[in-house]
Amino acid sequence: MRVTTVGVVGAGAMGSGIAALAASAGCRVVLLDIPGDADPKSPNRSAPARNGLQKAIKSKPASFMDAAAATRVRTGNTEDHLAWLADCDWICEAIIEQPEPKQQLFARIEPLMKPTAIVSSNTSGIPMTVLLEGRGEKFRRRFLGTHFFNPPRYMHLLEIIPTPDTDPAVIGAMREFAERTLGKGIVIAKDVPGFIANRLGVYGMVSAMRRMQEHGLTIDEVDGLTGSLIGRARTATFRTGDLSGLDVLAHVTTGIGSATGEDFALPGWMLTELVGKGKLGDKTGGGFYQKTKDGTLTFDWKTAQYVPQQRLEGGDIGQAIRMPIAQRLPAAKALPGAQGAFLRDHLVDTAHYTLTLASQLAHDLVAIDRAMEWGYGWEAGPFQIMDALGLDWLREEFRAHGLDMPALLEQAQGAFYKNGEYLTFEGTYEPVPPIPGRISLAALAQSGRVLEDNGLSRLIDLGDGVACFEFRSKMNSLGSGVLEGLEKALRKIEKLGFNGLVIGNEDPRAFSVGADLSLVSFAISAGAWDDIAVSCKAFQDAVMSIRRAPFPVVVAPAGMTLGGGTEFTLHADAVQAHAETYMGLVEAGVGLIPGGGGTKELLVRFTGELQQYEEVDLFAAVKKAFKLIAFATTSTSAPDARALGFLNARDRISMNRDHQIADAKRRVLDLAPGYLPPIERTVRALGREGLGNLEYALWAAREAGQASAHDVRVGRAAAYVLCGGDGAARDVTEQDLLDLEREQFLSLLGTRETQERIAYTLKTGKPLRN
Repeated sequence: MRVTTVGVVGAGAMGSGIAALAASAGCRVVLLDIPGDADPKSPNRSAPARNGLQKAIKSKPASFMDAAAATRVRTGNTEDHLAWLADCDWICEAIIEQPEPKQQLFARIEPLMKPTAIVSSNTSGIPMTVLLEGRGEKFRRRFLGTHFFNPPRYMHLLEIIPTPDTDPAVIGAMREFAERTLGKGIVIAKDVPGFIANRLGVYGMVSAMRRMQEHGLTIDEVDGLTGSLIGRARTATFRTGDLSGLDVLAHVTTGIGSATGEDFALPGWMLTELVGKGKLGDKTGGGFYQKTKDGTLTFDWKTAQYVPQQRLEGGDIGQAIRMPIAQRLPAAKALPGAQGAFLRDHLVDTAHYTLTLASQLAHDLVAIDRAMEWGYGWEAGPFQIMDALGLDWLREEFRAHGLDMPALLEQAQGAFYKNGEYLTFEGTYEPVPPIPGRISLAALAQSGRVLEDNGLSRLIDLGDGVACFEFRSKMNSLGSGVLEGLEKALRKIEKLGFNGLVIGNEDPRAFSVGADLSLVSFAISAGAWDDIAVSCKAFQDAVMSIRRAPFPVVVAPAGMTLGGGTEFTLHADAVQAHAETYMGLVEAGVGLIPGGGGTKELLVRFTGELQQYEEVDLFAAVKKAFKLIAFATTSTSAPDARALGFLNARDRISMNRDHQIADAKRRVLDLAPGYLPPIERTVRALGREGLGNLEYALWAAREAGQASAHDVRVGRAAAYVLCGGDGAARDVTEQDLLDLEREQFLSLLGTRETQERIAYTLKTGKPLRN
């Protein structure tokens, strides 16, 4: 039961986002919407679907991982082209959030769908049993809910909602496709209004708004208290509302409230002053927040006016945010004054609601935690948060607030999670269910599989003769500790006779942000130029040691993969990238060129691709590499990295981050039999002819005001390496280019302008144009 062709009905933000995700994953997609014109011959007949696709192509953040994937999407309308769905393996309904239109659509789909097709609804809260009214047995067996979160490309959660009639094989097939092909984290939810994440997440937003009014706080204060401080997304409460749309929030709260009988009513000021006046959040240019040329304004709910934003920074809150979450939450609940009182009331309120409803929403509390982590971007799920707050504290607070004691809390013996087990709804403790296909580095480390660890890096045994080298410095920056760890790891792998090595980690933000600039800046201020030169050579040697190892090395980048992180990746035998990998040689931003083999490798890679053909212009390869370096181009995804040339045709992409380490391990095992390291490569360098062309381009950019004098100097350094110097055309080895690269890198590092750029970036996190 393979899914290769997808049909999406509804080309709004969610429908077009689901279509873009499926197309980015390689599926053929049919995207339909209502007719745009009553005349069957009108060219605007399918305009709504076409417009939805165009919005997805132009959206920020991008809905497509690679703009070229949009060609896999065929648009049409539900009157003339519904029959196209007959060829689809999965048909996803994503139309208006009302039962009747959905029921009518399913009545039309039922007779034309093929027997093996899966049909689903992307409703955010309507029970599946309602949508199935009037459908036959075959349809019922092929139907389930698939609730994506917006934007579908970036939000990891997919709630699958089976009905009592759903064929278990359909659940399994949908789960396999969504996990492996679409890259989603799956939670099986019960068929209740709001399912898991929206039921709890929306309740938490409503609760925060009410408590804000009770304690007289501002929107800025509440967002400062309900975000990172308590392990939730940085967008907290009101910023999340602006992102999702205040009209959507109003619709969802009304729907859940009417379906459950619970009070989900939003504050009157929000409905009259914001929703009623079309201030719906980011999509209308303002909601709870409004961006202006002078800065961000925040809506004052007391005066119905916008006032300058006042972020909560410093003091007890600033100190708490820097703590690990297990320490952060106890510190947060102890905050003084109205802010502390608000936060304690809010934490107690949401904890009690979660405990009361848990068994109605999910099959276990682990699913609830994962739903909130993956769907709402929480650092820790609600039961992990309760454990950190302390269950005895919760019991005391429930009594103080006059709340009943939920049965689940009475059953807990000290904590909901302990010793790798969780509390079941039956009151027993069972092992935490693993995430399918995932190799957990943290779990392996805890079980004693660490082979080497120097605090900044560690080597972990993955089993089957494969190890993983993991960066563990701040943002996985590449300093001497990491490089020394790599040297030891490579020796260890060879000594143990392992099959090979994976270089990767589980950091949700970055594979590596590159070399540690603070160490470079310190060395410059100390005048330790000899040490800097030695360190530069050591970095090059470390990168090349990956290429020269007598066993296969597979690099598994994900997230930010910048500067030295990209250089490590470029030198692997193979790359197993996560789909959301943002690669770039960004050194030009701090007045440098890639000095760890990146400049060399782009030239060798691009020239090597052309040298096999007769009568080609090798300057095309030089120009391509130069543009990537000079403009510090960074990919927007792994497919985009492949289009740019950072990844090649042999490199593979894991859509699901949870599968990436396992995928990389399999790649090592594929390469290991009979492995021989690649030989050093030689390419033709163009010399002064190529250099002259690039220098003219730099001069033109300077004359047009597009580059500063130092930009030109940096560009010329890159050009000098890429052309093999300014002499005659000649054949150069990789080592020749590495020597030139290091020479130019050190030369730039000695300039005042580059030193100013490094200092400014370290201070502000932004580039300086000087």
